[in-house]
Amino acid sequence: MGARLLGEDAASLALAADVMALCGRVPAAEVAARLGAMAVRASSRARTVSAQTALRHAAGPGDVVVARERLPYARFFAVEEYDVAWQRFDGTMSETMTRAVFVSGDAVTVLPYDPVRDRVLLVEQFRAGPLARGDGQAWQLEAIAGRVDPGETPEAAARREAVEEAGLVLDRLIAVAEYYPSPGAVSEYLYSYVALVDLPDGVAGVFGVADEAEDIRGHLISFDRLMALVGSGEVQNAPLILTALWLQRERDSVRAGQP
Repeated sequence: MGARLLGEDAASLALAADVMALCGRVPAAEVAARLGAMAVRASSRARTVSAQTALRHAAGPGDVVVARERLPYARFFAVEEYDVAWQRFDGTMSETMTRAVFVSGDAVTVLPYDPVRDRVLLVEQFRAGPLARGDGQAWQLEAIAGRVDPGETPEAAARREAVEEAGLVLDRLIAVAEYYPSPGAVSEYLYSYVALVDLPDGVAGVFGVADEAEDIRGHLISFDRLMALVGSGEVQNAPLILTALWLQRERDSVRAGQP
């Protein structure tokens, strides 16, 4: 309970700082409209923990110096600019450089897997990212995915999203990995899971939250077909590829009930 309260306090402080950064620049009504998305991003900042440093540089005080921060864009997502210097591997400090970061909240992905029938459920939906790249094929095959809401654990978010996007009540969740998908320019942090669940014939359908304009189609396929789709390149979604390769490695033990 104490750790949870500490996290909520940190999220509240981060949210207050973000709101103050908009004071005098953005009308109060617009700040209020953005508050939900801002709370998600603030909650993500409060969720950060020290990571393993067995091989990489262990950051210490003074290793990163932020001279200036700017917030040129903040709506559902945000763009932040930093004038920043960091310690080089020769021990000297770099020049102060400007780095722009696309800021979003933490998110989860979950691949439903039936170990008895050896099948998975994928979801398909329209995505704006491929559209912005100029890709004519904007419909993507994915694992179930969504943002972690303020005050919500990643595990709870995975279970909620499974109901919303596929109508599934999950059984056991197995953690696959936690990671930054593109840390050079994006703050998003992902928690990926495999979920053990009964997937009978007819379970796939069209789901989604109506007021979020979600239109999500489920595909019930064998594990072998999943790997064929990964191999052919039809699956272009990085978290799904990562999770499929993890399941390929761990599949025998998962089916035996070992992990």
